[in-house]
Amino acid sequence: MLWDFGKIAGFAALLAMLCAPVQANTSAAAPHAPLLLAQNDITIFPRGAEPSAGAAQTEPVPQFDPQVQPQAAPGGAASRIALVLPLRSEALGRAAGVVRAGFMASYERDREAGMQVEVVESGDAPEQVLEAYQAATAKADIVVGPLSRSEVALVAQRAAIAKPTIVLSSNDALGEGAASLPSGMLAIGLSVEDEARQAARWAAREIPGGKAFVIATGIAWQQRAGRAFAQQWERMGLRQESMMLSAAGNFLDPNAMLQLIRRIQAERPALVFVALDMVQTRQLREALGTDSEIAMYGTSQVNPVALPDWAAVQPFPVMNGVRLIDLPWQLLPDHPAVMATPRLTVEPGQARSADLERLYALGVDAWRVAREVALGRTRFTLDGVTGKLDVDFAGTPARFERVEAQGVYQDGVVVPFAAVR
Repeated sequence: MLWDFGKIAGFAALLAMLCAPVQANTSAAAPHAPLLLAQNDITIFPRGAEPSAGAAQTEPVPQFDPQVQPQAAPGGAASRIALVLPLRSEALGRAAGVVRAGFMASYERDREAGMQVEVVESGDAPEQVLEAYQAATAKADIVVGPLSRSEVALVAQRAAIAKPTIVLSSNDALGEGAASLPSGMLAIGLSVEDEARQAARWAAREIPGGKAFVIATGIAWQQRAGRAFAQQWERMGLRQESMMLSAAGNFLDPNAMLQLIRRIQAERPALVFVALDMVQTRQLREALGTDSEIAMYGTSQVNPVALPDWAAVQPFPVMNGVRLIDLPWQLLPDHPAVMATPRLTVEPGQARSADLERLYALGVDAWRVAREVALGRTRFTLDGVTGKLDVDFAGTPARFERVEAQGVYQDGVVVPFAAVR
């Protein structure tokens, strides 16, 4: 059955009223893009606290030597860890504060004898970022940070990397096709591209040999996610076709969506990968029809609700069957590391932001990685709140892999895929 233009256009208007329950109750407008650090930079809510004093200036330090282990404390652990975050940044301050909260919560829970953490704040200006990093390397054995892609690229290109540095951005901070990060840098940031590649491998196992339609709008993070899925799909010898839909805000263009639905009905691809957010995915699902047998896969951006808030949110039955990749922190309440970690504190009655929860989880695992490095372990695995982490800090360049969890919409809510009935 073909969907008519009026139905699709009418649904777009209805969706504007229906999407309200999933928005966080904050004092500022929600961001227009996910807070995953795969973006060129994070753009989120301004920080409410007053700026503090800037970091001290220091002279550049020698280059990193991978043969030199962190300075050991009497108990066998490197004693000094510096956490470098843009806490004085108007654009990144809130994100930085959430990462710090996760890092310190994990540090307090797993406090290691002889280890100390010092937070080094920076602002928006490049010279402030460089000064903060240089101050951290002068006083610490291990540096955690910077946070955003632009900060990491700045430090990688202009700073002397003298101490093991665990950056909180993705491994492509220097851009596609660019050289690897310098020796001494390990990138452990969250990445929508990695989620897309994991979704491709999952879909290929479930639907071997099938053709995929890859759907995105012109938004940069969606283009990167769609391209990552398509490249992984073709790398496995499978067929795909990538399509870009025009959109205004969160609403897909009705004409473009109608043409897409007709193509899906005519060509019957085995699956659709949606490099879209949840609001856009709902539009496509409604237009396609809930009785459609076309499998649909997406990233964490198809899950806009924090794990503790699902019980209070109106279900979205139109999303039933949509598969997604997300963090254990967002999907697995019974995961040992999730159960052992205190949740991010929010004001009473305030909805949680799913993206801020992910950044908090990144801070939690950042401490755990830093702790292992401080203990002199250069190759190790962790079952963390952001996924199963495989770290090799001994190689040049350093290698990091995160395998996240699988989820699916069932009865209108996101549940672990392994628990589906």
